[in-house]
Amino acid sequence: MATVANFLAKPIATVISRPSSAVASTSSFVFFDHKPNSLLRRKTLPRRLFSAVKVKAGAASPGKVGSPAAKDEKVLKIHSGEEFDEALKNAKSKLVVAEFATSKSDQSNKIYPFMVELSRTCNDVVFLLVMGDESDKTRELCRREKIEKVPHFSFYKSMEKIHEEEGIEPDQLMGDVLYYGDNHSAVVQLHGRVDVEKLIDENRTGGKLIVLDVGLKHCGPCVKVYPTVLKLSRSMSETVVFARMNGDENDSCMEFLKDMNVIEVPTFLFIRDGEIRGRYVGSGKGELIGEILRYSGVRVTY
Repeated sequence: MATVANFLAKPIATVISRPSSAVASTSSFVFFDHKPNSLLRRKTLPRRLFSAVKVKAGAASPGKVGSPAAKDEKVLKIHSGEEFDEALKNAKSKLVVAEFATSKSDQSNKIYPFMVELSRTCNDVVFLLVMGDESDKTRELCRREKIEKVPHFSFYKSMEKIHEEEGIEPDQLMGDVLYYGDNHSAVVQLHGRVDVEKLIDENRTGGKLIVLDVGLKHCGPCVKVYPTVLKLSRSMSETVVFARMNGDENDSCMEFLKDMNVIEVPTFLFIRDGEIRGRYVGSGKGELIGEILRYSGVRVTY
């Protein structure tokens, strides 16, 4: 769980700190110093292999993006700051996921095929690749975007950076893409109190339970549990309405969190017939499912 007050003290584009156990899975740290054309490479650290990752044959590594097998990739290769800015502009309101990598980074080579697979299945997300050691222009772009370690993933919407991660593994990348780019799922996106009141009015009769997922943009536990919320929204669509709100999206959302006395996130509010029946605070998948079943009228024994 995360405390709301702690997140409000952070700037919008803050890198989520990684636990000490995760540092070992980040390989080929690259530091971009202030001198042109200079890339200082540190010794590769130990890492866990992505043995559980399944990718289709033919996906190239970042250092081999020109190979014939990579022709069908939907990842846009960026070669300068101008191209990068143009790609963000053309994406409009779509989520943009930019990977900053280097040709000699083992970790970049391992996670890139997984990003290729995501690009083939997530049609409403734009994926970019920047090779930091490709040229002076890409080095300058990395300095501009304050990239110090690779692989580095930055997430943008409407040309604004909304999130960034370093040294993440495939499941974390997938979770981030789902959380920040989910615009067409069965989960209703709420952007303020008016949206909440409208959703409650629409479901005041009919007996459906509303599960409102309240989180924050840079909340690790919120991202972790969201794939479960997505799956449940599809399997329980006949009896449950799932919705979510990021409390730090605007003043109206934050005011709603205060009124609902939301102190830690994620918090799930259970609403039926226009009234809040209960809440669950945490990111445990089993506990969340149990609470949803309980407020749906299914007897649950622990």
